[in-house]
Amino acid sequence: MTVATLTCAMVTLGVLFYVFYLPGRLHMGPEKTRLAYLQERKEVVYENLRDLNFEHQAGKLPDQDFKSLKASLEDEAAGILAEMARLEQAAIRPLPGRKETRI
Repeated sequence: MTVATLTCAMVTLGVLFYVFYLPGRLHMGPEKTRLAYLQERKEVVYENLRDLNFEHQAGKLPDQDFKSLKASLEDEAAGILAEMARLEQAAIRPLPGRKETRI
């Protein structure tokens, strides 16, 4: 066998080990909930709005572009907040068939 063949065989074995053995051993962290994703997205949209306002105040963005982009970001933020409220309300509501217990 040549050195190239041995090298290819070792790389192939390494890849197979990585693909089939390691995923079961690795801890990927907690699964992200939809509410956590929306919270992160909300923070990004708010940061984009702050940046947009800064760019406009610095004179780098024309009024028409600023108004259009601001409206788009505000619409996205409103949608995110509405979905977050729906998810939080659904989490508070008791399950059907169960009596609500108060502590």
